[in-house]
Amino acid sequence: MRRCLGLVVALGSAGMAPAQFGRGGDWTTAGNDAQRSGWVRTDPKISPESMQKPGFQFLWKLKLNNTPRQSNSLTEPVLMDRYIGFRGFRSLGFVGGSSNRVFAIDTDLARLEWQIQFPLGAAGNSPDCPGGLTSAVSRPTVASLAPPPSRFGGFGRGGPARSGVGEPGDGAVTLARVPPAPRPPAPAPGATPAPPAGGGGFARGPSLVYALSGDGMLRLMNVAHGQDGEPPVKFLPPNVNARGLIVVDDVAYAATAHGCGGAPNGVWALDLKSKQVASWKAAGGVAGSAGPAVGPDGTLYAATTEGELAALEPKTLKPKTSYNAGKTAFTSTPVLFEYKDKILVAATTADGRVYLLDSASLALLSKTDPNPKLADVAAGALASWLDAGGTRWVLAPGANAIVAWKVADRNGAPVLESGWVSRDLTSPLPPMVINGVVFVASGGSSPAVLYALDGRTGKELWNSGKTITSFARGGLSGGGSQLYLGTHDGTLYAFGFPMEH
Repeated sequence: MRRCLGLVVALGSAGMAPAQFGRGGDWTTAGNDAQRSGWVRTDPKISPESMQKPGFQFLWKLKLNNTPRQSNSLTEPVLMDRYIGFRGFRSLGFVGGSSNRVFAIDTDLARLEWQIQFPLGAAGNSPDCPGGLTSAVSRPTVASLAPPPSRFGGFGRGGPARSGVGEPGDGAVTLARVPPAPRPPAPAPGATPAPPAGGGGFARGPSLVYALSGDGMLRLMNVAHGQDGEPPVKFLPPNVNARGLIVVDDVAYAATAHGCGGAPNGVWALDLKSKQVASWKAAGGVAGSAGPAVGPDGTLYAATTEGELAALEPKTLKPKTSYNAGKTAFTSTPVLFEYKDKILVAATTADGRVYLLDSASLALLSKTDPNPKLADVAAGALASWLDAGGTRWVLAPGANAIVAWKVADRNGAPVLESGWVSRDLTSPLPPMVINGVVFVASGGSSPAVLYALDGRTGKELWNSGKTITSFARGGLSGGGSQLYLGTHDGTLYAFGFPMEH
């Protein structure tokens, strides 16, 4: 049913172009968007009300050919809904594997579309420096903020419809045909023909998914078949521990940590046009599991384990301004969000606080009292969302719970106020929010359990019980009424509402 709907929408409504091929139903990078919000704004089926009724369930699992390296295994999938390729319509998920592989999965049919093996390289010898592929893969991401959910229901794949009409003679953006590629030579007898270049024939060029392989090369793979859409580009030294790969405005960014591969800890930028690399060295190291966050103007925000939160120029990574929390380490990737007329940034520190700053000046606006559930915990990444009543929420994973705060106005200035604390959870991974439902998976060394919580109260709505049989150290992603979690044994699990047939 989803594929039929995709055909109707793709051929019948050019105005839906941003939703089909942009941020609407697609989780494009770690944390979903450039701001690392972990928030899927709308969904036609998932809601706090629907989660209290039968229907949401385990859908499928798929064992992938991946060998763990230390605690690393599968990364969170990035998603591409309603892709039109040479094999027809697909909803695809792209998963990185620690053994230097990338997998493409048809998320409707739980079927492996393709897998690519990069050179294995040297094995890591420590949990901090495991070698192989360490960062989630990424798709091109826009820096601009997504519109808030519509108060008139908001179901659908993204923001309000915009024109999808291209230049004169081009037609709709999503349906403009690329010039035909030169005909390849006929294959030798018995050889398998190469898949068509470009992957489809409806696009302005081949759609790409990006990965950082263990040799430090940025791989630009055609989503249709995984082969090089463009030649690989040297980005980082080999065997680094890279985090938070993101591609914005033809620049790829990533963070490095723990001094692996002899690389300085910091943030790196690769201009995909000039192939020039820039870097910013972080005192101590870059905090958080999702690397830098990107503001709507392209500014990068990186927190460090020496207590600095820095704003960096796009592409050049020249420092613009910074805030210093003393010698208290930051422990999470920053999350950015809109509040009234400001763009705010929040991050956690090792003493169990959450800091709230104005992104324009990095002036401190508010910090919470120390929370013992967050003290001495590597929170990794936060999530932020806006409920139907207009309340802005910030969520952080603690030692054994998810802790939620509300952003409130106090004497004309935004401050953080206590919201709720979830039930006890085992080493929760960073949460994600789909249409007012907070999803979180337990981590640690026991088999993972997936939980659904009411985003306004923290009340448990559902859990996966004993469905998952291995532990998880990666992350969640979701869209299109489904969500996905990879486990240490190389299994990708899908949960959601079953497809209509």
